[in-house]
Amino acid sequence: MADPDSDLFEMRRLESLSNTIFGVAMTLLAYGLPRPAFTHLPDWADLYRAYAGQLAGVILSFIIAGLFWMSQHRRLARQPEGSRGVVILNLFFLLSIMLLPVTNGLYGNYQMSSAVGVLYGGNLTIIAALNAWLWWLATGGKRNPDIVVAIFPVLVFIPGTAMAAIAPQYAPYFWILAFGGLLARRFVRAP
Repeated sequence: MADPDSDLFEMRRLESLSNTIFGVAMTLLAYGLPRPAFTHLPDWADLYRAYAGQLAGVILSFIIAGLFWMSQHRRLARQPEGSRGVVILNLFFLLSIMLLPVTNGLYGNYQMSSAVGVLYGGNLTIIAALNAWLWWLATGGKRNPDIVVAIFPVLVFIPGTAMAAIAPQYAPYFWILAFGGLLARRFVRAP
């Protein structure tokens, strides 16, 4: 238990806030899906036309948010207490998660827009960069498999976002490579 006179914060309180923010953000991802008013009983083609483009983005964003939620919990378990700076950085990380349904909704509706692709990719990059920074702080900057897993998505989202500026239709295929960080962990040994 933290000393009452200490400037350190108990991270389990941040974990509770984190659970709430991730839960709401992940639920809101589906909120932007269309609610078509079919004039007849829809067939598979009607459902595909109504949902195909947006559903893929929702699924990708949900999986990405889920992976960052797991990372957040693993990181907070390693760091029972944090400084004011670490807590504020975590709040910015949670803000970037909170913005995910907004950028995902735009991306689901305007996938072929370079500007929207860059905005969405920028949001993913900021989430990944803040996560990597927080892992670096939690591990004291030591070489660690968790750092590799945290940095890998940043290295994928940056060029993926650049690709969205030039050829937005190919960016999601590149962004999905960010999951390779989980495989990269197998090739890094803990010191």
